Amino acid sequence: MPKIKILVTGGTFDKEYDEIKQALSFKQTHVPAVLQKGRCRLDVDVTTLMLKDSLQMTDADRQIISDYCQKAAETKIVITHGTDTMDQTAEFLASRLSGKTIVLTGAMVPYTFGSSDGLFNMGASLALVQALPAGVFVAMNGTFFEAGNVRKNRDTGHFSKLR
Repeated sequence: MPKIKILVTGGTFDKEYDEIKQALSFKQTHVPAVLQKGRCRLDVDVTTLMLKDSLQMTDADRQIISDYCQKAAETKIVITHGTDTMDQTAEFLASRLSGKTIVLTGAMVPYTFGSSDGLFNMGASLALVQALPAGVFVAMNGTFFEAGNVRKNRDTGHFSKLR
């Protein structure tokens, strides 16, 4: 199996509770800890591109992600991303990239809280990136969606198909 690139962009997955500010913030990515805790035996390379809340993500940020995906030697890429605009980034990437399998994933609860869905979502994404054909997908809570056919329901916190 070829090496899998994991790109970190931020989102709730990597947030921590700052007791001084009494708010969620970023310090560093938790992806290496997630891989270790999940006993990942895959050949992966983790690169942190940014640590941003997805509500603050711009098309310039999406272009950075797209450029990195395009230049990466790996054809299998998992991207950690905030859930609020994950669908927008997936569509952006799908309109610019081809020939690679890209899976975006995230978490509704920060990894450091212990009750996070991030570990499960990362495991599912690593399996899916190996099994799915070339294209851009979103993987959350055991389900995957094609870019352009997914939205987050902000009332329920679930992802669903558009059609």
